[in-house]
Amino acid sequence: MRRFAGSCRFVFNKALALQKERYEQGDKKLGYAGLCKQLTQWKLDSKTEWLGETPSQALQQSLKDLDRAYANFFARRAEFPCFKKKGMSDSFRYPQGTKLEQANSRLFLPKLGWLRYRNSREVLGTVKNITVSQSCGKWFVSIQTEREVEQPVPKGDAIGIDMGVARFASFDRPLPAFEGDDHLNPLNSFKTHQDRLRKAQQALSRKTKFSNNWKRAKARVQRIHARIGHARRDYLHKATTTISQNHAMVCIEDLKVRNMSTSAAGTVDQPGRSVRPKSGLNRSILDQGWFEFRRQLDYKLQWNGGWLVAVPPRNTSRTCPACGHVSADNRQTQAQFHCLDCGFKENADTVGAINVLRAGHARFACEVSNATRSPAAGTHRGESAL
Repeated sequence: MRRFAGSCRFVFNKALALQKERYEQGDKKLGYAGLCKQLTQWKLDSKTEWLGETPSQALQQSLKDLDRAYANFFARRAEFPCFKKKGMSDSFRYPQGTKLEQANSRLFLPKLGWLRYRNSREVLGTVKNITVSQSCGKWFVSIQTEREVEQPVPKGDAIGIDMGVARFASFDRPLPAFEGDDHLNPLNSFKTHQDRLRKAQQALSRKTKFSNNWKRAKARVQRIHARIGHARRDYLHKATTTISQNHAMVCIEDLKVRNMSTSAAGTVDQPGRSVRPKSGLNRSILDQGWFEFRRQLDYKLQWNGGWLVAVPPRNTSRTCPACGHVSADNRQTQAQFHCLDCGFKENADTVGAINVLRAGHARFACEVSNATRSPAAGTHRGESAL
């Protein structure tokens, strides 16, 4: 399987180098059919005849990935494709020729034969393709299927969610689905394993590169990173699944996480200020996975027939929900909101969630009545521009 993944990576990189060379010479890029002809020549070459040991369809899927990457680049949906590195997202894909026996937890893959696997869920529908990938020394199989599903009917009411650092997600009211709590505490999986990771990275830096001790130390660092990521994804999946199954509409802030988590170090000529506090804030934001939380909510609400509405975050935590007074002085501390006009007091994150819900209702009403239109394709579900 490592050889198969390496062959697919080699074909991808060789085809990308060929495309770049043709561009420098002023020739047009080759399409998928042209790249497949090149693949046949590479297999006949004595220097790369070992490509014949890998299933042809897996190599062809790598060429399809490259062709799709070019299409996404020219459509301005992604950056220009880059060369793949060994050990980074090693995988190969079978579009056909596979067999699946769920009762016996067995899987047939061309040139690999029957393999046993641990079935995490029931496979429903017709199998379209199977992807085998490697992560931290373990191999995983992803089975993509196609099936007909009934049009889902949304359940529940609407809620507003305000994202934060001290409180991961605050709701506009206590929710029975979360045992009557009005917020979710952050998991902070990176912070939990930060000391272990630091010691493992220090031990790795003292080893001779590419030695056996270095490889074992590197594997230990990878395992810690994998545990951090698995814990974060598990927490986010449980939270988003509960929210999407119990609410028909979810209103959140349209946060630009990439801009919020940029470094404050500045340049040599113009050094930044408060670099260490900003670095800690960036680490907390990325540790909690705000963007992944929104992404999972988006597609899970679609599965359940619901809607995700993203609203501008401006003044959501400075506006009084009782009288509508807007002032930065209403939030004198990070956690407490105190309206200077009417005296209303509440947790600042809860106030933000209430205002997000109201703004979401207004935006959703405008979208239903076609009062707003999206200026460009690819806008997230529920988002529009006034």
